[in-house]
Amino acid sequence: MESIVLTVEPRICKKNEAKKLRKEGKVPAVLYHQGEETSHISVSELSLDKLIHTSGTNIVDLRFPDGKTKRSYLKDIQFDSLTDKAIHADFQYFSAGEVLEIEVPTQFIGESPGVVAGGKMQVIQHSLKLKGVPSKLPEHVAIDISGLEMGQTLHIGEIPADVYEGRFEIVGDPESPVVSILSPKVESEAPESVEETDTEEAVPETE
Repeated sequence: MESIVLTVEPRICKKNEAKKLRKEGKVPAVLYHQGEETSHISVSELSLDKLIHTSGTNIVDLRFPDGKTKRSYLKDIQFDSLTDKAIHADFQYFSAGEVLEIEVPTQFIGESPGVVAGGKMQVIQHSLKLKGVPSKLPEHVAIDISGLEMGQTLHIGEIPADVYEGRFEIVGDPESPVVSILSPKVESEAPESVEETDTEEAVPETE
């Protein structure tokens, strides 16, 4: 898995500090590891945005002003509900050889006979949680759909073992669907028009 460098700065938690950072084009963040003290940092909004929108999963080397780096990965990101901008990030650092659980994007390869026949591919899981050491984790989970016919669904437990065996483990319910080939929608026939019938209202006779 590829690593990228992200420059960060230490920050002090105090009232209105996060608001001030955002005005300066920075995003408040934390860096933590289980059992160790959490570090409060900030990162450039532009740099973080590039990281968020990369097509694969990357290990992040957080570089501090003193030149030291902490190898980590982006654990969580919070967005503003109105502007969709990143407003807070959580990074988790790790030691060499440490086993991690990381969400990795799915990538579908091959040509499905069901799609060739007119079906539509529906991706249900755009990422999968993998467990393993970073050096053996891929940037994408490549899943071959060349065996999927119309109406078929591939589940986690049906992903061929040669995709991951000996390198990492896929975490999740084996019965959880990953991708389906949907049959084309059948256009409903227009309902037959109902013939109008002339009905006369009964008018009570008057004497």
